[in-house]
Amino acid sequence: MAAQTIKRGGKGVRRATAARGKKRKVQAAKKRTGSALDTFMRWLPLSEETLHRIVLTAILAVAAALVWIVASYAGVPAMAQQQLAVVSADAGFKVKRVEVRGVNRMNELKIYEKVLGQRDQAMPNVDVQALRQDLLQLSWVKDARVARQLPDTLVVDVVERVPHAVLKKADKMVLIDDTGHELEPVTKANARGMLVLSGPGAGQQVAALDHLLDAAPALRPQVASAEWIGNRRWNVTFKTGQTLALPEGEAQSASALLSFARMDGVNRLLGGKVAYFDMRAPDRMYMRIPGLAAEEAREAAARAAAGKE
Repeated sequence: MAAQTIKRGGKGVRRATAARGKKRKVQAAKKRTGSALDTFMRWLPLSEETLHRIVLTAILAVAAALVWIVASYAGVPAMAQQQLAVVSADAGFKVKRVEVRGVNRMNELKIYEKVLGQRDQAMPNVDVQALRQDLLQLSWVKDARVARQLPDTLVVDVVERVPHAVLKKADKMVLIDDTGHELEPVTKANARGMLVLSGPGAGQQVAALDHLLDAAPALRPQVASAEWIGNRRWNVTFKTGQTLALPEGEAQSASALLSFARMDGVNRLLGGKVAYFDMRAPDRMYMRIPGLAAEEAREAAARAAAGKE
């Protein structure tokens, strides 16, 4: 009878079955994990190239931060800054493009002249606050914001000043905004249709004039120009060529302008024969009609001649 050999230490049936079950569970878990990850990746609104770029940017940012920390602890922050700039530039983080937004009226080239000096600079070396202050020196720029758009673009957002009136000086005409800030010289032809201010100190009285004209909204569209007289009061000239002399004082001039508007609504003063209305006296208005004195003199002479006959 042949002898049977039993191998000691071999896996039993139960152990083998358990091992196979565990292997199947691991494979199923890997399959589920991979499927979930693939589903998540498909839902992301990013391409594989964009994701790769984001990961690369994050790695470079961490590396640059580590360089800065090490150099700072060594007591050389300037070297850290320079090293950060070198690392960033080598990685492609330097200024290659400039994008300007919000420019409608001003010459856009003036902005590029300020910003293009940053071309080929490493992004960390660009002083966006100093650049903003430079842009604020431009006459048309009311506000500006400069931002880095990685990897290679500077974005300049500009808030322009809005032309409000024309300031007439001794030798030129200048566009101004609603604060009296001067924008640029303008020709007489280009100033046509705009409110024209004149007189010493008129540029500093723009807000006060706006407030005055608000007292009579019906007259405002008919005002062609305003002259600041003696640094104390306004003469307002309408598009009809007629002039209204207003009294001193904010309340007094607003009251006189409102009274004139009411009289014009009843008697149609604008467009008539009167060339000059004087409302500086508190209780009356004087009117001047061109040629009236000469005409009256002729009529008086004619009556005298007729009486002699």
